[in-house]
Amino acid sequence: MFNKIEIRLSGSGGQGVILAAIILADAAIEQGINAIQTQSYGPEARGGSSNAEVIISKHEIKFPKVTNANILLALTQNSYDKYIATLSKNGILVVDESVNVITDAPYTIYKLPILDTAQNKIGTHMVSNIVSVGVLYALIGEDVISKDVMLKSIIDRVPPVTVDKNISAFEEGIKLIRG
Repeated sequence: MFNKIEIRLSGSGGQGVILAAIILADAAIEQGINAIQTQSYGPEARGGSSNAEVIISKHEIKFPKVTNANILLALTQNSYDKYIATLSKNGILVVDESVNVITDAPYTIYKLPILDTAQNKIGTHMVSNIVSVGVLYALIGEDVISKDVMLKSIIDRVPPVTVDKNISAFEEGIKLIRG
């Protein structure tokens, strides 16, 4: 049973980590759980660093920023290098397989083909954020947010013509964790 989960999602501009964070926060709120989402990104519209934070809590959220991430998602080497120090000991690190990480760390590491799954299984890199949402959902667990609520949040936030691809991306993300 959880009380509070602090998640930092990071990558480069254009990878959709901000939308992914919004979807997670929306789903938590729809589930009746307190949630807050914040974001920041570099001056470049595409390619600059991008960072989004989500706090999901059964209790009142007193500070809107992640102070000690339970989960860190890093889709690029730069985002890993920049934010790894913010991951709590015994936290969970999720990185794309292209990211070089320190393997003798005090946290659990999931090095996954997130970007490759989006491009080669779904057919577009544009859904790497939703593959990431599937991965994070599988780690957080259905006891926190139901799958139906998560799917509704995705459907409500993506363009209608991309719903099927995004649902497939979400399912592929879950498979990366659960097999």
